[in-house]
Amino acid sequence: MGSATTLTEIILTADKPEYSLSDDIVITASFQIKGDLRDALNEKNWTEAYNKYDNLFKLKYGIKVTSGGFRKKELKDIDTYRKASFFWTRNPKLVNPMKEKRVWVQVAKNFEPFIKLTEDEVKSELLDFNEKITIKASELGSGKHKISAEAWTSWQKHLWTDSGDAKGSSQEIEVTVN
Repeated sequence: MGSATTLTEIILTADKPEYSLSDDIVITASFQIKGDLRDALNEKNWTEAYNKYDNLFKLKYGIKVTSGGFRKKELKDIDTYRKASFFWTRNPKLVNPMKEKRVWVQVAKNFEPFIKLTEDEVKSELLDFNEKITIKASELGSGKHKISAEAWTSWQKHLWTDSGDAKGSSQEIEVTVN
């Protein structure tokens, strides 16, 4: 295969720079899975996988958000997954005007299903992340706080990809609690 599968740098953004002790801090962690896994997720491969009864792909992932410098305090630990189901349909609403398309992909994120019409949209839905993470400002206490995150992903072997994993981390962002 071409390039190994990696995570892009995790970009953290807070919904605002300052909070009161009673506020919820909402941080978005954004990152993407790049490389072999993304390249292998294509219509040719998922059609072949469907035809050989390999029609469910589960991507496990986690995000750990911490604060502090040397001795980090864990603020939130997300451990969940996304699924891609390959399915066949004659549904006229799912017509690709370019060709006879038969096998589609439904991506489930937090148990909510999404059906996208192009390869790039399917890749984005399954492999691009914008996770909202809520932390109580009172857990941090008053003052300036540096917050960072680490993320990981893993998946099993399928006809179109080997099993694997990828990890990444973010730069620190600073929030103030008054």
